[in-house]
Amino acid sequence: MIGKLTGRIDYRAEDHVLIDVGGVGYLVYCSDRTLASLPGAGNVVALYTDLVVREDLMQLFGFPTLLEKEWHRLLMGVQGVGAKAALAILGALGPDGVSRAIMLGDMNAIKAARGIGPKTAQRVVIELKDKAPGVMAMGGALAAAMGTAPALPEGEVLDIARTTNPAKAPSKPSGSAAAQSDALSALTNLGYSPGDAAGAVARAAADAPDADAAALIRTALRALAPKG
Repeated sequence: MIGKLTGRIDYRAEDHVLIDVGGVGYLVYCSDRTLASLPGAGNVVALYTDLVVREDLMQLFGFPTLLEKEWHRLLMGVQGVGAKAALAILGALGPDGVSRAIMLGDMNAIKAARGIGPKTAQRVVIELKDKAPGVMAMGGALAAAMGTAPALPEGEVLDIARTTNPAKAPSKPSGSAAAQSDALSALTNLGYSPGDAAGAVARAAADAPDADAAALIRTALRALAPKG
C-alpha cells in the first residue's frame, strides 16, 4: 500500500498530477480544492495517498492531510459514492465542510458537489452521521500531535467555559467528560477558538447532561453558526 508520496510535479492535468519520485512517475488523482493548492510543475510536493483497486483498474488518490484521506475512505463506503464522487464532495466542501454538513444534516451542502444527487446526499448524511464525531475528534488529535491545534485535558473544558462566559457556564460538570472532550477536539479542529468551542460545548452539555459527543457537536455548531 502506498500511503504517502513526496516528489517533484512533472505536470498537472484537470483532475490529476504526475509526481516523479526517484525517477518513477505516479499518477495521482486529486480534488479541485487540492489541485488548486498545489505548486506548479517542477516543484516538490507531499501528498498522503490511497490506492483504490477495482477489477480492471488501479487508481491512486492524493490528499493534503490524513483527515481528508479518512473522509474519502468513509465517503466511498456509502452506497452510490465511488472514489471520484467522494473526491468531488471533498473538493466542493473540504473535510471541515463535510464534517459540518453531516453533523447538521445539511443534505443540500452535500448535493452541491458535482455529480451528487439528492438521494445520494441523503445517504451520505444518514450513513455517516454516527461516524462523523470520531473522524472530527481524530482530526483534532492529529492536529494537536503535529502542534497545530490545542490539546486540552478533559477537565479543562468547563474551566475554559467559565472563564469565557461565567454567567452561562454550568456550575458543575454535566454529562460525560469524555464526550465533552471529544466534542471540543472536533470543534477546535474545525477552526473555532478553544474559548468559543468550550463555551458552546459546556452550554450544550448543561442543556442535555446525557448527550453523547455527536449530539454535543450538533448543538454547539448550531450555537456557533453565524446569525442572520
